[in-house]
Amino acid sequence: MIKFNRIKTRGPDLEEVGAFFYTNYMEVNKMSRKIMIFDTTLRDGEQAPGFSMNVEEKIKMALQLERLGVDVIEAGFPISSPGDFEAVTKVAQTVKKPIVTGLCRANEKDIQVGWDALKHAVRPRIHTFIATSDIHMKHKLKKTPEEVLEIAVNAVKFARNLCDDVEFSAEDATRSDLDFLCKVVEEVIKAGAKTVNLPDTVGYTVPMEYEKIISTIMNKVPNVDKAVISVHCHNDLGLAVANSLAAIKAGAGQVECTINGIGERAGNCSLEEVVMALYVRKQLFDVETGINTKEIYRSSRLLTSITGVDVQPNKAIVGKNAFAHEAGIHQDGVLKERTTYEIMTPESVGYPSNKLVLGKHSGRHAFVARLKEIGFELNNSEIEIAFAKFKELADKKKEVYDEDIAAIVENQISSHREYFSLEYLNVTSGNTSIPTATLQVSNDKGDILTDASIGDGPVDASFRAIERVTGVEGRLKTYKIQAVSAGKDAQGEVSLTVEFEKSGYDISGKGYSTDIVQASALAWINALNRYLTRKNIGKSLEDKGI
Repeated sequence: MIKFNRIKTRGPDLEEVGAFFYTNYMEVNKMSRKIMIFDTTLRDGEQAPGFSMNVEEKIKMALQLERLGVDVIEAGFPISSPGDFEAVTKVAQTVKKPIVTGLCRANEKDIQVGWDALKHAVRPRIHTFIATSDIHMKHKLKKTPEEVLEIAVNAVKFARNLCDDVEFSAEDATRSDLDFLCKVVEEVIKAGAKTVNLPDTVGYTVPMEYEKIISTIMNKVPNVDKAVISVHCHNDLGLAVANSLAAIKAGAGQVECTINGIGERAGNCSLEEVVMALYVRKQLFDVETGINTKEIYRSSRLLTSITGVDVQPNKAIVGKNAFAHEAGIHQDGVLKERTTYEIMTPESVGYPSNKLVLGKHSGRHAFVARLKEIGFELNNSEIEIAFAKFKELADKKKEVYDEDIAAIVENQISSHREYFSLEYLNVTSGNTSIPTATLQVSNDKGDILTDASIGDGPVDASFRAIERVTGVEGRLKTYKIQAVSAGKDAQGEVSLTVEFEKSGYDISGKGYSTDIVQASALAWINALNRYLTRKNIGKSLEDKGI
């Protein structure tokens, strides 16, 4: 990326002349700026209620983010918990191409713990922060601006002695005094920060205001060319993507975002939306990213399978209706010329086509080829499991769609430990009989356990039977059923959340089957396995003294 010093002047004329020559220089040399994509799905995204991930799930997601081509992965907040420390450490040891970072408050203890988790990364970065707005300094930090500036500079210096790559964030930057913000940016760059982030922490700003803030920083801070200016926008007013794009136009070189826009409160800038906006409107922005856009849909699906939380149907880029056309006028236009109503193709984001249908006569090679086409890279043992489940489903359904195949993989090739697996389920129910469920489950020791229970209905009876046979009680919090593909014989997808053993937190689970009662039982067991994995990870860390 070309770095340049803008002409400093109080009048507009010289500033416009400098901008004119820079614009024409870039046009003659045909060079687009590279925008760094900083993904914080595993840190800010995971902080949202219902989106927490265990260590193995974070690793699985991090590997997909590497395939997606993100420049930076923020793997967690190392000092916040033993689990987060382990997750950051494991991600740092696993991925090779992206920079791996962890968030640290602006104090030596946080930064040292962060470095201990990051030091084995191929490309480590320490990310430290402190608030700079009057509201935060007065009510949260109870410190003066002079004290905050000193803390920020000392934190960057300490981090810089440990790691060559340091990022500093001025929390609540958009509600900070602009002159003070400029001073903070200048001083942390002097202290060694290579990236300075100016977050819209509470989603308060609007595009025209944010563009002015970034422009002021770019033109007023004398050493701004020595660092990359980054932005991190929250979506409280639904403007996170718009604000990020405005900041890019003003000169920002890094955007911090999350898959599906997940995150605190209303979420963060959506990675898929900001990336595709820059891709579709390349002539307007004249920038590029290193994102492999064909991995976007798979990244979105993987996140929903891990968290158990779906995106809304009308979600831009990755929602199931994003490329659907129902209105007659739209259908007619698309049939004649796709660009009449499609500004991007489904293929450009890796959206699977359901035109190719597999059935019970399809062979293993065709199945494996289709897995790769829709973005799944499985090892031989995982392929065998998935193919066997595919054959079972194909005997029940006339047509097996891409969504069915994805459901098989996400349900069977899971990232958590299988403490229990459903072997057999029989349910009796009717308006003249008491709903009863009889089932068998196998445990991770190879034992077959059998029990039965009655309930208010067949699903309730199944859940009660699982509680009896496993010895783990749970309270159902949410329950949702939907079809994953078209047709009367479509697979049912059950998504639920359960609080086990009065733990105080909810666990998500999913199950898929053409039998909706069986899908419900599978979803409960899926949630139970996730709960036991988290519970036992915590015990193993305590045993290690972490």
